[in-house]
Amino acid sequence: MEFINNLTNQINGLVWGPPMLVAILGTGLFLMLRLKFMPLSKIGAGFALLWQGRKKDDEASGEISPFQALMTCLAATVGTGNIAGVATAIFLGGPGALFWMWCTALVGMATKYAEVVLAVHYREKDERGEHVGGPMYAIKNGLGKKWLWLGTAFAIFGGLAGFGIGNMVQVNSMAHALTDTFGIPAWVTGVVAMVFVGLVILGGIKRIGAVAATLVPAMCVTYVVAAIVVLIVNVDAIPGAFGLIFSHAFTPTAATGGFAGAAVMAAIRFGVARGIFSNEAGLGTAGIAQAAGTTHSSVRSGLIGMLGTFIDTLIICTLTGLAIIASGVWTSGASGAGLSAAAFESAMPGFGGAILSIALVVFAFTTILGWSYYGEKCWEYLVGTKSILPFRIVWVLAVPFGAVAQLDFAWLVADTLNGLMALPNLLSLLLLSPVVVKLTKEYFARDGRVTGNAPAQR
Repeated sequence: MEFINNLTNQINGLVWGPPMLVAILGTGLFLMLRLKFMPLSKIGAGFALLWQGRKKDDEASGEISPFQALMTCLAATVGTGNIAGVATAIFLGGPGALFWMWCTALVGMATKYAEVVLAVHYREKDERGEHVGGPMYAIKNGLGKKWLWLGTAFAIFGGLAGFGIGNMVQVNSMAHALTDTFGIPAWVTGVVAMVFVGLVILGGIKRIGAVAATLVPAMCVTYVVAAIVVLIVNVDAIPGAFGLIFSHAFTPTAATGGFAGAAVMAAIRFGVARGIFSNEAGLGTAGIAQAAGTTHSSVRSGLIGMLGTFIDTLIICTLTGLAIIASGVWTSGASGAGLSAAAFESAMPGFGGAILSIALVVFAFTTILGWSYYGEKCWEYLVGTKSILPFRIVWVLAVPFGAVAQLDFAWLVADTLNGLMALPNLLSLLLLSPVVVKLTKEYFARDGRVTGNAPAQR
């Protein structure tokens, strides 16, 4: 067992090593340049389209509204990465890690845009008449039969990774947070979570989308308000926090208090890796949910879909990181969710930690919902619609197991598989980038106002 654990550790180090981080950042930068920085200049237009897409358009093709599709994506991405992931990046890489998370998000908007455009453009209808899409379908329909193995590889990695990173790891974080804060036994959390997860996912994407559209905005707004309270309490320290972020992004962080110090490479590595873990730009998952959204145009879907990275990292992760740095707890020696909790507790003694724990629970719960759909579509691609009900049952049954199990090895395997998902996705993005550029040019040439209804593309 020790040999297997060491081997997995070595593979994980390769998967999430510098070459992968360079590939993800490089692909995002390449796409941003090819799109002439359109994802950044059209953020406002994306929000306008999102506002218009709050209701399902019965004249457009798809199962859920564009708003519900984005909320399903955010349900999967806004999770423990925003609380524990940011804290871990700062603990291991220093304040400068937050700067590199921003860089990941900025180029990641182009990556996410391209993922969604291709997923919607090459989507299909399954045997039940529902739309399905994602990197595996973009590879199959965009690159041809000789690349089918690449789509199959993505589906295998995604179908397996979801059980770890999108299910058991999430409920395990929920259980620990509720046990540490409120003394609730882990098995109780597991059983209750299993019931609620089952009630939602057995209803399919329409129920997932409806629940996500209700929970995600509420939890994001509540968390943002709580984080702003922490910053208001520490308002005098905010300029200094920004100074630490920018200075330590390019210079080593000296040991201070409980912080052991970190080299610049650590800031880059953990900032980029945790940023990717949080917003999933480059993994290809966003397109799977967006492919179910009603739309007249894949470009419109892409403009809405890229907002997931903006909201997840540039808003929520930034507020978490600033709260940790401005409150001064980043030198305390704490790590993970405990570090974020310390920041909230320092500003709101007696209940700040409880607010953080509740946020973590809701974030993790919605992540389980979002990833259930990703995993379901991966297995449907591999086996067909006959796999849907068995997958949902197994997914629900895995929840209580994850709450009580020791998941160190499962986390390692899932993290590795999660990284492997990026390889076929990034390759397909590069090979199909001319299609993304062509569709984008055609869309803006036809509808310069961005928000008008363009004819269906595919």
